Amino acid sequence: MSWSAPDDILLSTSLAGFLDKKLIVLLRDGRKLLGTLCSFDQFANVVLQGACERVIVGGQYCDVPLGLYVIRGENVVLIGELDHEKDELPAHMTCVLEAEIRKAEKAEREARDLKGTMRKRMEFLDFD
Repeated sequence: MSWSAPDDILLSTSLAGFLDKKLIVLLRDGRKLLGTLCSFDQFANVVLQGACERVIVGGQYCDVPLGLYVIRGENVVLIGELDHEKDELPAHMTCVLEAEIRKAEKAEREARDLKGTMRKRMEFLDFD
């Protein structure tokens, strides 16, 4: 059985293999960022070039351009490489303008909040 050198182990577990590749980064707050990995450090702080935030609401999506973007490592949940040969989104998804997706996002948030307040109002009823 042959053992890898310590340098080989560090490179295989780090982000070095993803440099200059298009990635998707999932953040703790649920946002999804896409961009090309420029740099990283030991704390998983990453720098994305040509970054954009992918906002998905129902069957609609919008890529909001952000430019050069620095992400603090403690906010990163997942980092993955995007496959260039595959479509990134299902065929039923439609691309819309940023203003439309923000309006849809607001409507979705208001509906979720209304559902929560209705649930709180109905707590006094005991259905058991």
